[in-house]
Formats: sequence, structure tokens, C-alpha cells
Amino acid sequence: MTDRADAVEHLLELLDLLAEDASSERLARVLPAARAAGVADADLDRIGRATQWALKIRRTLTAHRRREAELEALFDTASDLAGVRDPDGVLRSIVRRARQLLGADIAYLSMNAPGENSTYMRVTDGSISPLFQQLKLGMGEGLGGLVAQSAQPYVTADYSTDDRFNHTTTIDTAVRDEGLVAILGVPLKLGSRVIGVLYAANRSPRQFPPEEVALLSSLADHAAIALDTAHLLEETRTAGETIRAHNEAMRRAEEAHDRLTDLVLRGADVPEVAAAVAKVLDGGIVVHDHEGVELARIGTAQALAPRAAVNASRASGRAIPQDGTWVCAVLAGRELLGSIALTDRPDLGDADRRLFERASVVTALLLLLRRTVAEAENKVRGELITDLLGASVDPVALKARARRVGVDLAAEHVVLVADGPRDRILPAAAHLVSSSRGLAGVHGEHVVLVLPGTDLAGAARDVARVLGKAAGLPVTVGSGGPALGPTGIADAHAEAVRCLRALLVLDRRGTGGTLADLGFVGVLLGDRADVAGYVRATLGPLLDYDASRGTELVRTVTAYFACGQNLSRAKDELHVHVNTVVQRLDRVASLLGEDWQSPERVLEVQLALRLLKITG
Repeated sequence: MTDRADAVEHLLELLDLLAEDASSERLARVLPAARAAGVADADLDRIGRATQWALKIRRTLTAHRRREAELEALFDTASDLAGVRDPDGVLRSIVRRARQLLGADIAYLSMNAPGENSTYMRVTDGSISPLFQQLKLGMGEGLGGLVAQSAQPYVTADYSTDDRFNHTTTIDTAVRDEGLVAILGVPLKLGSRVIGVLYAANRSPRQFPPEEVALLSSLADHAAIALDTAHLLEETRTAGETIRAHNEAMRRAEEAHDRLTDLVLRGADVPEVAAAVAKVLDGGIVVHDHEGVELARIGTAQALAPRAAVNASRASGRAIPQDGTWVCAVLAGRELLGSIALTDRPDLGDADRRLFERASVVTALLLLLRRTVAEAENKVRGELITDLLGASVDPVALKARARRVGVDLAAEHVVLVADGPRDRILPAAAHLVSSSRGLAGVHGEHVVLVLPGTDLAGAARDVARVLGKAAGLPVTVGSGGPALGPTGIADAHAEAVRCLRALLVLDRRGTGGTLADLGFVGVLLGDRADVAGYVRATLGPLLDYDASRGTELVRTVTAYFACGQNLSRAKDELHVHVNTVVQRLDRVASLLGEDWQSPERVLEVQLALRLLKITG
């Protein structure tokens, strides 16, 4: 009992460490401690599995906290930049927030020198090297000089060994003095003009994934606008009447930008932001995503932004006039998130044009946040699918989790299992269920959808069509249900898997169906059918003979029927002599009975062969 008590103590220690938010290293030390304490092997195995789950929970919590911190930093950034007027304050806020946003060791910003072919260090956060803080780069030199020259983001996991960059003694010495290894740089642009470079860097190797490049690029776009506003406001303090008029226009643009940013921070959706832009600019607004799907339309009948104008705006970074409509690409760095179009304003002045361009930056922030939230929600829905189809999760807890994402497991649902390229159909499945209060995720080899309703056949056909269109390939969908509650959904999933297997074996790819659609095959695959018993009763002697002697009687009979009971074609299919086929069929007759090829027995044998293939 003492050993068992020790094992329990170690398991409780794991729970205590999780509650304390202990590090992974402390969690990993529990198993060696238990082993050193002489805990029995069986209990050590339990402690090992518990440790693996504890480490997995720790990683999940860390990832969630990081995502929350990124979103909070992005919200704080928009608020800070909306309220800062001093240029130096703008730059310090930008760099501090960039370091926080990416969790980098150091963040810094260089500004292009007017009239000079160089960019110089302006602000740093986390730097310890005076030499690095005074660094000046020629255009095209080092990573920063290349970003400033090309107006494109660049990233390296190990700068010192990366031969894409023009290494100079001055730059390399400063980088070594600071101890930098991994560096990400994105341009600060006003229109097509680069005014500086924003960096995040680490003192150890690190990969900066595309989503971090997009986030830093979005921050740089906001920063460039805020910096431009601060400079313009500074210039207007000493200007005459013309400048004061320009100041008034900038004030209006600034207020509009603040108002739009505030809408985003308060959780407004795309139509609300579009309505605010339409009101400020006194025109019609249409917003599309990167695939041309309309997200909002306010005050206009026009429904499509010309693709040529979107591409031109993307290349120039400015709003483009096209047949009386102004079009601006919605960008996060180089990534096209969508477009925004302004109608009924063919005579758009410079101030309103700049305001319209700012609206595209706010729209980019909104679409990035929408995408981040959608990805997080889709992950939650996918995890819920996994737990629903598992065997050890509390049904009451599952129902509560489902309610938090708008899914009522007490209502009837259809369960669908789709066969196709998962990387293509999973995003389409997630989009489909998000608008219908359902669930989607991966379980085993297939994508699983749980949709409210009772129409199995209609849901299967619709999902096969939608996912097939998204994948560009035929997608086969089996359905089960209707089901109530976690247990019912698990049973319906098993039914849908059997249906999918039958559809594939029956060569009905690219369709959706139910067991009822499959006639007697569906009946045999139903919940009450003893499929294994039927196969054993019909083919048992052949299966046993093959298993005990290593022969291929089942394969021979399968080929024989597939070739229309033609001996010559069957021997070609099996790659044996025709006499061998005859001898094997004689053996089959001795095992199954001389009447095994009668019409009634042929149907039974062929059905059993097909079910054997379906069930594996």
C-alpha cells in the first residue's frame, strides 16, 4: 500500500504543479523522482502517461496565453498610436510594442535619411550595445538596408551565415556586439515611399512564421500613418493659412481614423466599420475579402471591385480611381486581405483620399483580428469533435463546452464524414459549420462535420458539393444519425464511417449518401446487422483454409467474379496458369459445396466478398 500511496502522491504533485503554473522542466522531474523512490513499474507507467498529459496541457495553456497577449498587444498598439502626437513618442511606442507583440529580445527602428542613400538607427528597445545603437546602413547593405531599398520584408534565422545579404564589416561588427542571431525587418511605407524599417530580433536562432511577419507589417502600416500624422501636425504649427486648412483636413482624417480604430477595438464587425467610412466620406462603400467575396456593402448598388484596380493599388500602395470608383487594396505587409471601394465620389480630394487609404489600414486590422478569432474558434471546435468521439470525456462537460461555441448538443444533429484532401476541405468545412452552429474537425483519416438537422441525405449531398468545389476534386461524404447528445453523436459517427466505406467500395466517389441509399448493403451495414457473422457464415471455410495453408482461395474467387466468371480472364488477373484457377475453384467447391455457383449462392458469396472488403 505504501508504493501505491507514493504513486498517488506523485500524481497529486503533477496536479499541484499545474495549478501553480510550474515550468515544463519541473513537471518532467516528477517521473524520475517517482522512479528513484522505488514506485512499482505499473504505477510508473501511469505517472509517465500523466506527465505527458500535464506537459501537453502546459503547452496548450502557454499557446493560449501567447495568443491572448498578441491580441491584447495589437489592441493596445492601435489605442496608443491613435493618441500619440509627438514624433519621438510615436517611435518609442512603435518599437516597445513591436518587442512586446513578438516576444523578441530586442526591437528597433531605423529611419531613412532624407537626401541620403542610407538608413540610420533611430530608436531601440532592449539594446545593450552603444555601437549597435549608433549604426548607419547604406541602401542595400545588411538586412535592414535591403528592406529599405526593396520595400519588402526580410527574415533570417541566422544572420551571420545568411548569404542573401550584403555583409559589411561595420554592420557585422555591430550585430555581433549586440549578440543578434535571428532578425525580422519590415518596411514603414507611406504609399510607395519607404520612410524606415521596423525590426524584431533574437539573440538565439528563431523562426519568424508568416503570421508574425503579417502582424509586424500591420503594426508598421499603422506606425507609418501615425508618424506621418505627427510630422504633418508638427509642420502645421508654423504654417500659414493654407497649412491651417490642411491641418483641418488632417484633423478630420485623424478623428475619422481614431473613430474607426475605436470601432474595431470595441468588436465592431465589417458592416459597422463600412457604414462609418461611408458616413465620413459621404459615399458608398463595398468591402471584399481576398477571394472577391463581398463582406459589406453600404449605400451603393455596385457589388464588385475591379481586379485590375485592386492589383494596381496593391502594387502602388495608394487608392486607385477606376471608372468613377476609388479602389484601395487592404494589405498586411505584402499579404492581400481584401479590398475596399468608394463609389459616388469621382472628385475625391487629397485629404479624403488619404482618409480613404487610412480606412483600408483599419480594415486590414479588422480582417486580421477576424481571422485570428476564427482560427481560435475553429481550433476549439476541432478539439471538441475529437473529445466527442472519444470515450473518456464527461458528457455534461462536453455539452457545456459546446454551448460556449453556440452548439446545442441536446438538439438533433447529422454527423458527416468526408473523404478528400484534408488540407483543402478542412477550412471549407470550418467555414460551413461556423454559419450553421455546427462543429468541424479531423478525426482519424477524415474530416468530420456535426450539423444541426435531421435530413441525412440532403446534408450529405450539400456537403459533398460544397467541399468538392473548395477542393477542386471529388469529395465523398457518408452520413449518420440523426443523433442526440455526445453518445448519440459517437454512434452516428460510426454509422457515417461505415456508409463512407461502402460508398468508396461501390465506386460512388464524389457523392454524399446514407446507409438507406445503399439498399441491402446499407441494411447489412446498419446498427443491428451482424456483418462479421454473415461474412463468417458465407466465406468461413475459405478464410480458414487460406489462413492455415497460406493459399489464395478468397482472392481467386474475387478475381473470378470480377472477370465475369471467365477462366481465361481470371488467370490473367491472377497471373497464374488456367489449370491453377480450375484447381483452386475445385477446392472452393469442396469447401463451400458443389452448388456454390448457383444464382442464389453466387449472390451470397459476392455480397460477402464485398462486405469483407468494406469492413477490412
